[in-house]
Amino acid sequence: MNFSKLAKQATVVTLSTGILLSGTVTQSFAAPKDPADYKETYGTSQITRSAMKDMIKQHGDARYTIPKFDETTIKNIPSAKKVTESGETIDMDVWDTWPLQNADGTVAEYKGYHIVFGLAGDPKNPGDTFIYLFYKKVGDNSIDAWKNAGRVFDNNDKNVPNDPYLKHQAEEWSGSATFTEDGEVRLFYTNREPFTPESGHYGKQTLTTAQVNLSQPDTKTLKVDGVEDYKSIYEGKDSKYYQTVDKFVEDGAPSDNHTFRDPHYIEEDGRKYLVFEANTGTEYGYQGEDSLYNQAYYGSSNKFFQDEKSKLLNSDKKGLAEVANGAMGIIEINDDYTLKKEMKPLLVSNTVTDEIERPNIFKKDGKWYLFTSSRGSKMTIDGIDNQDIYLLGYVSNSLTGPYKPLNKTGMVLHQDLDPYDITWNYAHYAIPQEGSDNTVVTSYMTNRGYFEDHKSTFAPSFKLNIKGDKTSVVKNSILEQGQITEK
Repeated sequence: MNFSKLAKQATVVTLSTGILLSGTVTQSFAAPKDPADYKETYGTSQITRSAMKDMIKQHGDARYTIPKFDETTIKNIPSAKKVTESGETIDMDVWDTWPLQNADGTVAEYKGYHIVFGLAGDPKNPGDTFIYLFYKKVGDNSIDAWKNAGRVFDNNDKNVPNDPYLKHQAEEWSGSATFTEDGEVRLFYTNREPFTPESGHYGKQTLTTAQVNLSQPDTKTLKVDGVEDYKSIYEGKDSKYYQTVDKFVEDGAPSDNHTFRDPHYIEEDGRKYLVFEANTGTEYGYQGEDSLYNQAYYGSSNKFFQDEKSKLLNSDKKGLAEVANGAMGIIEINDDYTLKKEMKPLLVSNTVTDEIERPNIFKKDGKWYLFTSSRGSKMTIDGIDNQDIYLLGYVSNSLTGPYKPLNKTGMVLHQDLDPYDITWNYAHYAIPQEGSDNTVVTSYMTNRGYFEDHKSTFAPSFKLNIKGDKTSVVKNSILEQGQITEK
């Protein structure tokens, strides 16, 4: 508990009592609050329990419902193949993907091609999680047009002298990519160490970058020609801003979930930034039982706070809520892509969920739009169940906030499908289109390993319209599988 807050609140109660006894104040006072209650935002924006409960009322609204897709039309990505160590050619799962983007978030064109990076691997091996590069000619939107240039990194690339984290990498997780002013492809991703406590590794996640070199062997082919300037950027330092894996291990809560991943690159006024998924650090509203008494995380009225808090304290979700402190983090980086400055979280989800994934942020009409994917299975809100899938969205007049929920609650997209439905989709990513109020939403479709013949694949894209603080799915706007532009 926060004893400094309790002492301060106890003093307030004592002074109020003294004034009443002296007869100098005649108005009546409400019953005292729970002395553990407090209200502190730590200068961050919140995904509140009140907004999440109101969001449930928007379920089924066509403006926010992910379109239904025709199962019979869904194809595996034809080029998503690899040769195993035994020499067998197999079809890979492909899940989280992100396009090569310009600094403003629009899709970049590289020598007549569009490029997408994606996580891919053997459906029978969950640990086979690495980044592949897919490309196609601009204007050809068929799923058959996507070619596979193979893995971005060679197995030996991670052996970078003097880098403390790369050498331990076991998997490559999601990120972003930008086409620089110099015409280079700069990739940002998550280095994930193994979870092997016996060797002192607990799945540490580190924001990482490299320049990806490409060549054209012929007029129809792109080739990965190795990487350079490969280095770690940030892993949380001392846990003041964002929970580190060491702090996660130290606290040892069995229901806790550590996130430090999905770096998304942006620029503003000539400065470079990474926005990423994390958990709040010790100085910005850390996890713990104390957080359940913070009215800032509940929103709405004091009555709602007291009623919802009472329910939560007596709920089987109380333990999960205590360690729920998901955050959209941000750091400023130097021109050489090293850490320049830690910054406080843009958005936090304390008591709501520990996991707000795949931040996606861009500027449109002078406003910043921040999106994040999240799962009902990770949430602590009554009325949201394990099958609920969301894209949440927030808007601000400034990069650093404050951020307000789009559509009043933050709900941009919702889906409630059986995970064994082939058209189940996740990791939604809104791509701004030049000169348009529409974005193109991409995602992956079909859960890994659920079917023998159907692999995780590019889902059909669709359009999402953005105007001010409102969004809506554009009717009859389903596009090709994996399409990243309107046309």
